[in-house]
Amino acid sequence: MITSSIKTFGRYCLFMTQVFRRPDKWKVFFKQLVTEISQLGLDSIPLVVIISIFIGAVIAIQMTINIVSPLVPSYSTGLATREILLLEFSSTMMCLILAGKVGSNIASEIGTMRVTEQIDAMEIMGINSANFIVLPKVIGFVLFVPILCVLSMFVGLWGGWLVAEFTTMLTVENYIYGIQSFFNEWYVWYGIIKTVVFAYIIATVAAFYGYYVKGGALEVGKASTNAVVASSILILLADVILTKLLLQ
Repeated sequence: MITSSIKTFGRYCLFMTQVFRRPDKWKVFFKQLVTEISQLGLDSIPLVVIISIFIGAVIAIQMTINIVSPLVPSYSTGLATREILLLEFSSTMMCLILAGKVGSNIASEIGTMRVTEQIDAMEIMGINSANFIVLPKVIGFVLFVPILCVLSMFVGLWGGWLVAEFTTMLTVENYIYGIQSFFNEWYVWYGIIKTVVFAYIIATVAAFYGYYVKGGALEVGKASTNAVVASSILILLADVILTKLLLQ
């Protein structure tokens, strides 16, 4: 198993040397980049918004229910909701969800191109297929994910505000005061930095599994599943490392 993992990692590194090369035609590259930003980034906005609203609301409800001590300030619900969203959900949890949506999309798309011999045709024509297909996906996704992260933060906090506005569990004034109290700007940048790393992991790992598919439609499905699993594990590992480096 160790030997297989080392072999896979080496193959991944060689694949990255093919991907990160100067594009042959910059006009074609930027056209593809815009397309990938639309498909991988803009199309993910509804999912991010819906999940963030409900998670923000659930966090606010749970914090209100569990913080019952008279020694704990009433604004702690807003403060706790903000910290959870900024530190973990809007970066790590959101990227784990996007690994399932975007990662499987990339792996299945490239895998289909492989089994239908489109990639082989590019290689015959002398085109660096890895660079042509994968680089716009990686750059586009990495550029847009920080926007999704910030959007998730705002929408999640708005979801908590909805609980304060339309229920009697807590007051709007206490909630707003809580999300403003003891605010640390670095937590926002911390979340953005993590999402950039996670986006790179999702896009490159999914592309790697899709690019080296062998067989037919069944293998494409397996590659898509393996890409999501591998991306999720690497995201959690990177989360531990980045948390230690950035918050110590």
